[in-house]
Amino acid sequence: MNVPDKLPVSVADWLSYFEAFHPQTIELGLDRINLIRSELALYPQFPIIIVGGTNGKGSVCAMLESILYCAGYEVGCYTSPHLLHYNERIRIGKKNIDDQRLCNAFMQIYSVCKVRGISLTYFEVGTLAAMYCFVHAGVNAAVLEVGLGGRLDAVNIFDADCSILTSIDLDHVDYLGDTREKIGFEKAAIFRKNKPAICAEIDLPQSVIQQAEKNDAILYRINEQFGFLKQDVHWDFWGPKNKRYSLPFPALRGEKQLQNASTCLAALDTLEEALPVSMSNVRQGLIEAVISGRFQVVSTQPLIILDVAHNPGAAMVLSQNLRATKPIGQTFAIIAMLQDKDIRGVIQALKNDIDYWFVSSVNSSRAAAADYLINELYEAEVADDSVRKFSDTISAFVFACEQAGKNDRICVFGSFYTVGDVLRYLNTHQSK
Repeated sequence: MNVPDKLPVSVADWLSYFEAFHPQTIELGLDRINLIRSELALYPQFPIIIVGGTNGKGSVCAMLESILYCAGYEVGCYTSPHLLHYNERIRIGKKNIDDQRLCNAFMQIYSVCKVRGISLTYFEVGTLAAMYCFVHAGVNAAVLEVGLGGRLDAVNIFDADCSILTSIDLDHVDYLGDTREKIGFEKAAIFRKNKPAICAEIDLPQSVIQQAEKNDAILYRINEQFGFLKQDVHWDFWGPKNKRYSLPFPALRGEKQLQNASTCLAALDTLEEALPVSMSNVRQGLIEAVISGRFQVVSTQPLIILDVAHNPGAAMVLSQNLRATKPIGQTFAIIAMLQDKDIRGVIQALKNDIDYWFVSSVNSSRAAAADYLINELYEAEVADDSVRKFSDTISAFVFACEQAGKNDRICVFGSFYTVGDVLRYLNTHQSK
């Protein structure tokens, strides 16, 4: 590992340093990170819940974090990516990690890497930093979100006391495989011997079941070992050990959130001896769980929705939510995506829900060019006169705001970059 002339002093400087000396965004394999983990003595003694899957991971993490926090636990939560600030990825007690503690964690990781002559990826460093902060803060429990896949993801160096699979869909096919069976195999590798494995995917690939059997995990499947029943003004949960009635709908918006919430409650059911939670903890936690960029409504007249949907599965959920909240007026879309995503699949899922498409690119080396997106829209038989190109996401968003009446809506989607740009603009604009 190259030694800098001057050690970084800020979070941004540390991140730039780690990126520069390990420019590969993804390098699958756990040998390097396991060695550094061992040197840092990161062997947590608190319960760990690992959340994997294609879509829904962020919502499940947010609800678990909120319920456990309401139950009085000092809970650490590690998610990715972030929207505005890197510190969002690491939370303790529902608060973003402060710069000082994060920089100290980076310094400790750097010191060990320097001695060992090892470089780590951006995500590997972040994963170790999160656990370093959790261990040294003395948290009571940790919720860890898988970054990519499961089997060779950095999070998988830690043993889960409970593993969760939210959904299995096609994404990151270059790394995980081009079928749901292959992807399921990779994701189910977070299962552990004699530990609960909670699966919210209804159409579960056979490879997931085989992984559970191979690892001697205790499999809990939605609609078999746990589930939910939606009522008019509340919902009921039934699980491995408990039934909970007349629950409030989660604060997180969307039709899928009851499925996500029941998955959380099933996981907590299996951990009730180590992490008991009361009915009031569950109620309060569901109401107070928040997460940016997941069908996030930031205005009502016009309705402005921010959603990080960037694959066909997430786009179909977004479509369901848009249809459930269809306005009197028209729908304007702000779309910018990364080139390595299934752009055509996302467009197909949403093309009947959008009246006007405002297209741009994002500031990323992986960004899809606006012209490429426009061509994909035309291939999907979206009308030419409904598509307009912009130099950047903010220009597209500002124009949409100028065009939209109070009965219209604006939906910003396609990537974390897209939503992050607009959210940053709104925060700056509204503060003036």
